[in-house]
Amino acid sequence: MKTIPNPATIAWRKSSYSDGGEDNCVEVSDGFPGAVPVRDSKSPTGGVLLFPAAVWSAFIVTVKCGRLG
Repeated sequence: MKTIPNPATIAWRKSSYSDGGEDNCVEVSDGFPGAVPVRDSKSPTGGVLLFPAAVWSAFIVTVKCGRLG
């Protein structure tokens, strides 16, 4: 069974793909083998999406290649 991290106890960083504004940031956390927690910086006590690391990596490659739009 996969343990879902407690958002209050993990270190978050703003994604380098966020526009830098205070209100438009995606935050991610490192250090979870096989998973990448993601949250909206506007709602730090809100929900967390937990993506498999391979899926997150594929998403980042797709963004970097400009294939989302």
